[in-house]
Amino acid sequence: MVRGRWRSAGSAVLRVVTVWAVSTLTMLVLAGALPDFQLKADDGDSITRVALTAVWGAGAFGLLGALVWPLAVRALLLVPALVLGLLAFFLNGSLLLVALSLIPDGRGEADPETAVVVAAVMSAVASATSGALAVRDDEAYRRRLSRLAHRRGRQGGDDGRNGLPGTLFLQLDGVGHDVLLQAVADGLMPTVAGRLGGEEPTHRLTPWRTDWSSQTGASQLGILHGSNHDVPAFRWYEKESGEVVVSSRPASAALMQRRAISRTADGGLLTFDGASRGNLFSGGADQLALVLSIAARRGRSNRSRAGYFAYFSDPANAVRTALSFVAEVVREIAQSTRARLRGDSPRVKRGGLYPFIRAFATVVQRDIVVAAVLGDMLAGRTAVYADLVAYDEVAHHSGPHSRDALKVLERLDRSLELIVKVAEHAPRAYRIVLLSDHGQSPGETFQSAYGLTLANLVRAGCGLPVPRRAARTTSASEARDAVRTALHRPVPDDEEEPEHPEPGTDPVVLASGNLGLISFPDAAGRATRERIDRHHPALLSTLANHPGIGFLLVRSEEHGALVLGTGGAELRLDADDADDTAGAGPLAVFGAGAADAVRRTSSFPHVADIMVNSWHDPDTGRVHAFEEQIGSHGGLGGEQARPFLMSPYTLSAPVADGGELVGAEQVHRVLRRWLRECQGPQVPLTREEDSQPEGETEGQIPVGESAGQE
Repeated sequence: MVRGRWRSAGSAVLRVVTVWAVSTLTMLVLAGALPDFQLKADDGDSITRVALTAVWGAGAFGLLGALVWPLAVRALLLVPALVLGLLAFFLNGSLLLVALSLIPDGRGEADPETAVVVAAVMSAVASATSGALAVRDDEAYRRRLSRLAHRRGRQGGDDGRNGLPGTLFLQLDGVGHDVLLQAVADGLMPTVAGRLGGEEPTHRLTPWRTDWSSQTGASQLGILHGSNHDVPAFRWYEKESGEVVVSSRPASAALMQRRAISRTADGGLLTFDGASRGNLFSGGADQLALVLSIAARRGRSNRSRAGYFAYFSDPANAVRTALSFVAEVVREIAQSTRARLRGDSPRVKRGGLYPFIRAFATVVQRDIVVAAVLGDMLAGRTAVYADLVAYDEVAHHSGPHSRDALKVLERLDRSLELIVKVAEHAPRAYRIVLLSDHGQSPGETFQSAYGLTLANLVRAGCGLPVPRRAARTTSASEARDAVRTALHRPVPDDEEEPEHPEPGTDPVVLASGNLGLISFPDAAGRATRERIDRHHPALLSTLANHPGIGFLLVRSEEHGALVLGTGGAELRLDADDADDTAGAGPLAVFGAGAADAVRRTSSFPHVADIMVNSWHDPDTGRVHAFEEQIGSHGGLGGEQARPFLMSPYTLSAPVADGGELVGAEQVHRVLRRWLRECQGPQVPLTREEDSQPEGETEGQIPVGESAGQE
């Protein structure tokens, strides 16, 4: 053991000396190539003197990076995440200027702009050298990766070397079942392909069907916490508070999580030695990084940015990610320019802040989450759930089947390959489960197709003024004609929307992909069809008969939950024969299970007065998003409601042969069952499982049958 420690110490010293030497050589090359960077006195120096100056400067820069950088990054966590990566350039350049000032006799000198470039190159070269040296040293590689993601992680204790495997759930946000198969067939995801095909496939691929609200807020809440009850959409209006709940807001995510925990009386999927990385919700994990539901907290208990510090505390990581960030911004600008020059259709605007938002999702979030996952496995955590959002962000603006989006999947596959390789060095075996929370459906936006937004169509159907451009569209004209006919009197002339409309009189119209929500703040509780017809007699017929709308959901005082379609078609969801008649009604083109999904949403306390699902073409899978997205999700129609679950054969099948996996809550029960297969009875039972006799949990198999390396 003593000999091993001396060997390890000797290897560490050798790596430091080698990296120092390479950094010195890099500094000399840059000094010769850049006119504004010098390492010698004004009257000249010998080659030996210049070399010694470079040795001094490289050493000082490396030492400052090791000592000062972590403290500086911790202070920068107060800065918005979007700009944190960019600040790494300037911080690194500042450290180089300080290092040059420490060289005796003032021989080191550089302009601030040049210092940024020199520091970036030196950090990248040092990182590459250190990584190359560590490749042949498994223990060094493990230690380095563990430091990246877990400087504040678990110290000591059980490292997972107990013979039981851990489980990693890796979510590829927005990747539909068919898109995954397309990427595999095109050779873009060889890591995934190797597990699904070949002579001995290791994983099975199972499609599953989302709830009506096919978006991350509803799906991930159901998967991680076992309940997505009362989540009708990505955003919705709550009359009792007068507030709009938005899944991407920290306060709203925290509210949704509290409600789910209250309903299930359970902390979540990850309560037993779990880690939650890059998710909207914690899942009950005690190790958290980039988790939205805790981002609004203050104080030491808030660890939502722990991942930023753990990752960016290494200056080489910061520089590498910052360079990739800039490259991704340039890539997006080039791709959007080419799409515009080609005249691609459909197309949405991709300017403004979007290139930076895309770069954050595809580079910064990916790098931090992957580093955190690697650290979790090397620390031997029992259950890890991580979300990679890169594809979803790009597909919204480029299209789910576009080359731009599929290239993102190629890069995500490389991240998966890295995770698989590092798992081989983990102290325990890992089951790696790949899954998605929803898919995306392509299609022209509602506004692009018809010249007005859903909100303006609703206003026109209520007889309210709309902007002149929207008023000139066919849809608005037909709506205003319907209002005149229903009211038997004229409505106001077309005019601009007033700057200060009378509060409490206008409907609240929200969009969630191709799902629209209309609420009337003046109506106590859920406004019924009869009340809507009394106050706005042309609205429901205007919406139901619009060619861009598939169906409406309202509540009738007489018939309960009611689906309205074109030409006066109706489906009474509470009727005894509703399921038998659904195949010929407004829901027919939306496939099996549509009636159940809509009926369930109708039971939610905060369902909107009118729920609007866009048109859907079953032949092409296209929909119309009520937002500016040509790849959308949030409602029914097409691939958005068909995500995937890819699991190793060492785990039990998600459903029995011929069965169908329906809803995020059922996915939660499957994932919890798998954790119990791997970890045994220490994984908590859900309330539903606890009500079953011992040993009769649905689909459960003995722990011994799933042991071994994935």
